[in-house]
Amino acid sequence: REKVFPHNLRHLFARTFYGLEKNLAKLADLLGHSSIETTRIYIMESGAEHRRLLDQMHLLL
Repeated sequence: REKVFPHNLRHLFARTFYGLEKNLAKLADLLGHSSIETTRIYIMESGAEHRRLLDQMHLLL
């Protein structure tokens, strides 16, 4: 919050785009990545996010 860097904006764009489109290949093209594995770094979620999603599924007792 204290500092803003251009790369942070790139990450924000990637996460926002993926959240709307769910198209990793298109995002990789837009970001100029030759490998989708590189693009996956931009959309990785935290363990807390994984836990929230699992909780929403109500599958775990």
